[in-house]
Amino acid sequence: MSLSIRNQIPGTVTSVTTGEAMATVKVRLDGGQVLTAAITLESVKELGLTEGSAVRALVKATEVAVATGPVEGLSIRNQLPGTVTDVTTGGAMASVGITVDGGELTAAITKDAVTDLDLAAGSSVVALVKATEVALATA
Repeated sequence: MSLSIRNQIPGTVTSVTTGEAMATVKVRLDGGQVLTAAITLESVKELGLTEGSAVRALVKATEVAVATGPVEGLSIRNQLPGTVTDVTTGGAMASVGITVDGGELTAAITKDAVTDLDLAAGSSVVALVKATEVALATA
């Protein structure tokens, strides 16, 4: 199956915490960082997710925010430090490539944000992704 989601990072499930309808799944990316996904309990069962399962974490580029450093006092669970590899700007929007341990991410953010954050290749950044915006696929 082909997908339009550019951000597809491989990893291994380290834990599954279930609730009545939802579950949080912690995934150790191949680079060692931990990503949290909040998915339905039905999805956990359908995918057969257990500790040790190989998965791909999927995140749409529009769901990746960029900060110039770690952010405290924030409910966003996933803060992945990385380095900007490239910035492509258009009239209103920009595409920012970010290398993180274990993979590559693309963030679709406004051109104004790129300017305000002074983003360029080589910039140290933190990619922010809400757990509810991480989908999982079995590898």
